[in-house]
Amino acid sequence: MSAHKQHCERLNPHGSDDDMIERLVEARLAERFEAESFHWRMRLIAIETVIMGLLVLATGLVLKQPFMMVVRASVLIAGSCLVTGLLLVGLSAISTKVLHRIRGRRLR
Repeated sequence: MSAHKQHCERLNPHGSDDDMIERLVEARLAERFEAESFHWRMRLIAIETVIMGLLVLATGLVLKQPFMMVVRASVLIAGSCLVTGLLLVGLSAISTKVLHRIRGRRLR
């Protein structure tokens, strides 16, 4: 056991290097996951927009409503879903920044 411990100490005499490397890896992973979460949110907004627009279009056509009225309603619904989703993503980003600033002030 002590031979293994001595070998590890020879490879890394400074314990602080491990901490620094771990912090760097965590920071890079956090950035990557944040970027991926943004992309997934945008995909979900796009999917929701298309599904809601198609749902209104299909329902209007099945109920034999005037075609142009159904198209206009589906475009209106899809647009409102898109805007609402983008507003939610924007508000969540703003609230995250505000919370980080509040936490930063408390730690000081």
